[in-house]
Amino acid sequence: MVVNSGNALTLAIAALAIAGVIVRPARLPEAIWAVAGALAVVALGLVPWPDALGAVGKGLDVYLFLTGMMLLSETARREGLFDWLAVEAVLHARGSPRRLFLLVYGVGTLVTVFMSNDATAVVLTPAVFAAAKKARLEPLPYLFICAFVANAASFVLPISNPANIVLYGGHMPQLLAWLKSFTLPSIVSIVVTYLLLRWRMRRALAGQVDGVPERRTLPRSAGVALAGIVLTALALMAASFLDVRLGWPAAIGGTLTAAAVLVIERASPWPVIRHVSWSVIPLVAGLFVLVRAIEGTGLIDSVTRELIALVQHSEALAAAVAGGSIAIASNLMNNLPVGLIAASVLTHAQPPLAVTDAALIGVDLGPNLSITGSLATILWLLAIRRGGEHVDFWRFLKVGAIVMPPALVLAIAARLLV
Repeated sequence: MVVNSGNALTLAIAALAIAGVIVRPARLPEAIWAVAGALAVVALGLVPWPDALGAVGKGLDVYLFLTGMMLLSETARREGLFDWLAVEAVLHARGSPRRLFLLVYGVGTLVTVFMSNDATAVVLTPAVFAAAKKARLEPLPYLFICAFVANAASFVLPISNPANIVLYGGHMPQLLAWLKSFTLPSIVSIVVTYLLLRWRMRRALAGQVDGVPERRTLPRSAGVALAGIVLTALALMAASFLDVRLGWPAAIGGTLTAAAVLVIERASPWPVIRHVSWSVIPLVAGLFVLVRAIEGTGLIDSVTRELIALVQHSEALAAAVAGGSIAIASNLMNNLPVGLIAASVLTHAQPPLAVTDAALIGVDLGPNLSITGSLATILWLLAIRRGGEHVDFWRFLKVGAIVMPPALVLAIAARLLV
């Protein structure tokens, strides 16, 4: 990489923008910092505006997928589906905090697998919080589940994490190929994360459940939302099986589900539309432009050459280094921009499939080390703060340092065994 004033300025703007996304100075939305960084590199001539528009256009499938999943999540949340699931978990625990821990982990796994990790962070977390309080239990052990399973289960299916679409640049592996690569690593990731998190929280799970919430009937509208989620998940799996991009099926499924619920309730669509986190779309678009700017510095070309050389030496070593390096980088600068940069490197390097898959595991599972690792974890942090809980960087790190590294190493090892 040639270091000149233009390259240095580009990297400085990108670093400041990504830092703004993570830290949120003055509590301004994450999207503002990403968009500001993108506008800055265009205004300063570091990225020609046609290239910037092309970079934004590359994210169309991601925007559509996010739109569909956010509509599904918000509709299900408003209709009380997640509250009902959390109460059912408490009731089925039959007085045992340890059984409740397992049940909440199971629910979190299902929500992550079929609705994405952001849904687990945004809508399941408040429901688990409320259920734990009704059961008169310390909520934090159960809240940690929502943060950790959101990443640990996020590569079971292509739809389980928007970062999956980002890393593969919209060209997702066909479903059977995906399952062949990731079924065993996903099982390892989910099980090891559960065992280590359960061990770490063992003292907080002693005793019995003191309170039992009243069983509620699943509202009709929530049942419709659940049916929409199931049908959308089936449509997405069919699209993946047929090697069709996932954006349009997700957007159509989310829109139709929200519309069906609104028709049944004869309600206005504006409350649903208003509460969807639309700022995620410009956030991702801004990051696409920033990654295009970073490509122009030669940094990605340098990393690509190093990866190619490593693959020529040892495919297994290249996979381990790629997964581990990306996991670390995700905690330093968030997995969304890291996933975009990794996608560009992998597109240029064209490494063996095992290396690409290990990189995906690093992008998805690596963020379990710290609260800055993924957008889902940041959203989880905001959700628990609204409920009156506070987890600072070091408190999360003390848990993440126990849970994430073994799960990452064993998941990558499991992928190399496939």
